[in-house]
Amino acid sequence: MYEFSVVGGKTAREIISASRQDIVDVVRDTYLAHHAGDSVNPDSYFLRFPEKPDARIIALPAHLGGDADVSGIKWISSFPANIRRGIPRASAALLLNDHETGYPFACLEASQISAARTAASAVLAAEQLTGGRTAARLTVVGAGIIARNILEFFRARDWEVGRVTVHDKNEEYGSALAAHATDALGYPAGTESDLTAALTGADLVVLATTAAEPYITDPDALAPGQVVLNISLRDLGPELIEGAYNILDDVEHCLKANTSPHLAEQKYGDRHFVTGTLAQFVRGEVAVGDDKPVVFSPFGLGVLDLAVGLHVFRAARASGDAVEIADFFGETSRW
Repeated sequence: MYEFSVVGGKTAREIISASRQDIVDVVRDTYLAHHAGDSVNPDSYFLRFPEKPDARIIALPAHLGGDADVSGIKWISSFPANIRRGIPRASAALLLNDHETGYPFACLEASQISAARTAASAVLAAEQLTGGRTAARLTVVGAGIIARNILEFFRARDWEVGRVTVHDKNEEYGSALAAHATDALGYPAGTESDLTAALTGADLVVLATTAAEPYITDPDALAPGQVVLNISLRDLGPELIEGAYNILDDVEHCLKANTSPHLAEQKYGDRHFVTGTLAQFVRGEVAVGDDKPVVFSPFGLGVLDLAVGLHVFRAARASGDAVEIADFFGETSRW
């Protein structure tokens, strides 16, 4: 009852690397549980700094019912200036709580978990919205850790990709991701310095940047039938959102914090452009056509972190790689 364990990032990545197929299924089941009301997922809470307006630390509390029956919170920082230091932008920890007693029972390094749940949701959306696991041309905009994870999840799900095109303002980063796609994942890949050329002709687009405001604003930038995974949430102008089918992870969560869908709501005064959620699409409650672009915008739900974190924790316990902390709780009786 009073056990407490720590799972480090190296262990988490090894478990994730060995179970990406399963994690996509975990994410799918969690979306459906959330849609059915078997979760509690409050708003995220943002800690911001006046002297660092681009930096933030976000708290994502949540509860997931069902077989998981776990509560917890992810505490994730985003410091874009880290990129100039050559270190990852994001770092995170995840705390898991027993729902019966409220006692925390595990702390996990969560940047790997956060990246995995983001990548899994992206690939799940791609499979659902394209109706298969094939892309003649996949364009990735932004060549960071999230983009790398998404490509690794595509590979783990046995996607057939004719060519990967990478666009990044930093040529070195773009070349590194293209090389990883080819050498480690077996996808023919190259870079494209011109954004318009990178987007043109791609049947599947992944937006995984650190953009704080829209820079893709040309109404003709996206083609009818093109599926766009709007993972970084702020790359697209509101006119593009209004002219697309829009699938979100959660409507209320996504329409805030000046995301592209939120900017569209502010511009047009309503939510007529929202097609529905990914869970609704999976359940056949909403549909998309090929007469407009299809955009998936996931704000990122804390319940996904809980589900993937619990998966990692259970695997670490089973393999003996979870480090148990003896006497973590100083008092275990009232008197």
